[in-house]
Amino acid sequence: MNISHDKNDTEVRVSIFSPALLIAIIILSFVGAIIGIQIIVTLGISANTSIIGAVLAILLSRIPLSIFASFKFIDAQNLIQTSISAATFAAANGLIVAIGVPWALGIPELIYPMLAGAFIAIIIDGTILYGLFNTRAYPASASWPAGVATAETLWAGNKGGKRLGALLTGFAAGAIGAGFGIPMASAGIALIGSIFALFMFAIGLLIRGFSESGLITYNLYENYVPHGVMIGAGIVALIQIGAIVFRNKKDSQQQNEESDELRHSSKRIKSTLIKGATFYFLTALALTFISQIFITMTLPQLIGFLIFATLAALIQEMIVGMAAMHSGWFPATAAALISLMIGILLGFPPEALAVLVGFCAATGPAFADMGFDLKTGFMIRGYGKNQSAEYYGRKQQYFAAIIGFSCALVVVALTYDFYFEQDKIVPASRLYAATIQAGSSSNVAMMLLLWAIPGAIIQLIGGAKNQIGVLFSTGLMINYPIAGWTVLTALAVRIIIERFFNISSDKISTFAGGLIAGDALYSTAKAFLPTLKAKLLSFWVK
Repeated sequence: MNISHDKNDTEVRVSIFSPALLIAIIILSFVGAIIGIQIIVTLGISANTSIIGAVLAILLSRIPLSIFASFKFIDAQNLIQTSISAATFAAANGLIVAIGVPWALGIPELIYPMLAGAFIAIIIDGTILYGLFNTRAYPASASWPAGVATAETLWAGNKGGKRLGALLTGFAAGAIGAGFGIPMASAGIALIGSIFALFMFAIGLLIRGFSESGLITYNLYENYVPHGVMIGAGIVALIQIGAIVFRNKKDSQQQNEESDELRHSSKRIKSTLIKGATFYFLTALALTFISQIFITMTLPQLIGFLIFATLAALIQEMIVGMAAMHSGWFPATAAALISLMIGILLGFPPEALAVLVGFCAATGPAFADMGFDLKTGFMIRGYGKNQSAEYYGRKQQYFAAIIGFSCALVVVALTYDFYFEQDKIVPASRLYAATIQAGSSSNVAMMLLLWAIPGAIIQLIGGAKNQIGVLFSTGLMINYPIAGWTVLTALAVRIIIERFFNISSDKISTFAGGLIAGDALYSTAKAFLPTLKAKLLSFWVK
């Protein structure tokens, strides 16, 4: 393995391009992509793959062979974990969802153009996050709960002792609770993330649950309340990011409290967003010609489509990133659905809408997932105290993610027809296809505009730091009331522990990491066991 020491510091630096590590990363990325597809077509959701990657990386480092000896470096484990996580999310939440839309609509000729466009969108998505990570818009010091949990898992697996005990206790509780149908990952996130933001997220979950159960007679989802609230909150959130970028730099006290990277981040935010928008536009342009959907639109429609696709991709990835940064949940499906609904209202033809929603669905998941992984790396490299080591490690993680994305592309291209021909299509893809087939009405536009107002007000009240409007609307989008009760209970326990018991935040974070890991691995096992059982029965019969 290529391990170097910079002359200006004593940090060990692990290169992604060392042969043993690179081979392991490629193999495990293929495995991760297969796991991701299997979970999402079986359960309809994806597990926390950062944690799964961390566990696999730790297990590899324990194999008593010389080729695996260098994997004992925690930085190497972080790179392995990053690539597995990237491959899993790209395959499941990005590519297979995107190409499922044209299949569900009966337009199979759009699958390969959509696959190419979605893959490029994922690359752009991850690259934008790489450029925005640890800026004032997306600071490394923010919660990024899944990233914290993964770092705690890596530390516990390598250091052992009381930290490992806390992790294993949390792991057992997470797996057992998940077995009883309790979303233990939600509890773990509540022990790590922003209390105010997660409280509003839980309230949103409960209100949606009450609406679906009939306790609230007005059906929020059917009347597009969550969608409107998210649009209003999202618009204000973008304005708040703009204020961060163009903020007057006279607050010397705040600047003194920030790292050099944060102090000089405004220019980086502008540059990254401009480059990202440019590449999104070029990708959308290429997609319209490769898929030949340009023949279904007039020239003004085509220009409008390109501009809208660019803005939708950029805006929704930023909103998804904000939600993930504070809550660990990312409303990628909801954000893509909103973009689709607006596209329908703008009058784009069905073929263009299929490409639009597939393109948008691919943006966001990589942004959120890569944010978690970079947070993990930031923590294990010492919270940015050595900037040279942090920049080097972050770049290696970016390369690892690109490898993961590429492996995901190969797996999806080779296996999608196997799943689709068995009618194993991701529920989100069916939702998008059904929405396109349903068409539009003037009532939808009115409801979106009406409910955007309270969304904007809530986001304004919370400010850019808390993002309560985005988190509240995320909760409204999800029909999962037990998660709301779980988050509120965990928040109450956390407040009591912090107020009355002398338990360090490190121990709480480690235990929370165990809860998330137990939940994630239980979900993975739940997805694979039926398939494995069927294979064994088939073999036994033969």
